[in-house]
Amino acid sequence: MNREPHFPEVSVVIPVYNEQDGLATLFARLYPALDKLGTSYEIVFVNDGSRDQSVAILAEQFRARPDVTRVVLFNGNYGQHMAILAGFEASRGQIMITLDADLQNPPEEIGNLVAKIREGHDYVGSIRRKRKDSVWRTYASKAMNRLREKITNIKITDQGNMLRAYGRNVVDLMNQCAEVNTFVPALAYRFARNPTEIVVEHEERSAGESKYSLYSLIRLNFDLVTGFSLVPLQMFSMLGMLMSFASATLVLVLVVRRLFMGAEAEGVFTLFAIAFFFMGVILFGIGLLGEYVGRIFQQVRARPRYVVQTILQQEAEPVVSLRGNMTVFPTK
Repeated sequence: MNREPHFPEVSVVIPVYNEQDGLATLFARLYPALDKLGTSYEIVFVNDGSRDQSVAILAEQFRARPDVTRVVLFNGNYGQHMAILAGFEASRGQIMITLDADLQNPPEEIGNLVAKIREGHDYVGSIRRKRKDSVWRTYASKAMNRLREKITNIKITDQGNMLRAYGRNVVDLMNQCAEVNTFVPALAYRFARNPTEIVVEHEERSAGESKYSLYSLIRLNFDLVTGFSLVPLQMFSMLGMLMSFASATLVLVLVVRRLFMGAEAEGVFTLFAIAFFFMGVILFGIGLLGEYVGRIFQQVRARPRYVVQTILQQEAEPVVSLRGNMTVFPTK
């Protein structure tokens, strides 16, 4: 006897990486907030290779609420955005919500994002009303926002905030992509027909510390810029032409000066300074080119972006993703 599967209206995808201290508080606020929506929902936790007790806590929560809880377990650490994409592949809702596990974004705000999607938007970003991050991180994020918008023409006011809502049409398109390095909100913005943003509250972390170091943030922004624009390469092409013209002009000036005024040693250190500046620019350009080439190298190897060890879920039949590369059998 065949029966039609029941898909929830709302799917909440939450990446988890070493969040054992804050998960209990997250559960205590998240489930009541979703129950108040008065609609069907599921919560998809994606464990991104946690080394603490996060997996055991998530498994216990699955046993407590198996009707609305699913847990995707990676076999290693693949990064926040890969975890979100895996959650999208495993999710079945018409409205997708992404939420960090650290409770800096209140789960009570989910209802506002769902309401915006129901108004006809297919992508809803969020802007933190008053950020609780450190001063350097706040200003660095704002500076990167401005730079990213100029380079990629992607208008995301607060790119570091992961509390966002996506329509099923946008998620289906993202599930068809196979990029090794990507930035989920920017990718969704490319596919959205009617995007919008709302202001949400922001709180301090409930427990633990941020998993993003300064190096991780720099890498993330490299992924964002190089993954969605060729402008940096084009800028260096133009800079190279300008430097060539300036160098030719300088050589001509020095030759004329030597012919009419004789040899001079006083300007040798100026020439060294100019040469070192040019070498620095050239090395930076080579490094930038290497970023693009490295991403091409990762892409052409065609390795799996992530490996799902198992999924804890209650279904009575296997779930096959839209891309057809993830078949998950139920956990009894």
